[in-house]
Amino acid sequence: MEGWQQAGPNGFSVVDGTLKSSGGMGLLWYTKKQFGDFVLKVEWKVLHIDDNSGVFLRFPDPGNDPWVAVDNGYEVQIDDGGSPDGAMIHKTGGIYSFAAPTKVATNPVGEWNLYEIHAVGQSYRVILNGDEVTDFTGERSTKGYVGLQNHNGTVSFRNVKIMGL
Repeated sequence: MEGWQQAGPNGFSVVDGTLKSSGGMGLLWYTKKQFGDFVLKVEWKVLHIDDNSGVFLRFPDPGNDPWVAVDNGYEVQIDDGGSPDGAMIHKTGGIYSFAAPTKVATNPVGEWNLYEIHAVGQSYRVILNGDEVTDFTGERSTKGYVGLQNHNGTVSFRNVKIMGL
């Protein structure tokens, strides 16, 4: 947890070597470095189909306000329950409110999933369990912090790795 800080309510605990989210809407962000172009890999799993979380990319220093990441960065969504209207734009693998995933590629509830997220210039590619599910061109900052969302339910994370390009 060195170099990580919680913004907003509730947060994360370390259990058996994994980060487990609780409550929300909060953000656990890496404070030591802003990233430009990178590949981020992270494993995650949900306990229930409607658990909701995400991986935030390229946002400015949020202080204690997790909405800074929502309003200024991008969120790679984790939510197979999705929105009440069933819109794909809020499904796992999509860039929340910007780009829907082309398909559902998650493993069953309770199994680990692997995100590989490429952020190069304004290009964002999301690979979920080996399948490219989203290719998006953004217009926000090309440098910023990264973080994990605690929102609804319990989502576990492990093996968070980022490689600058």
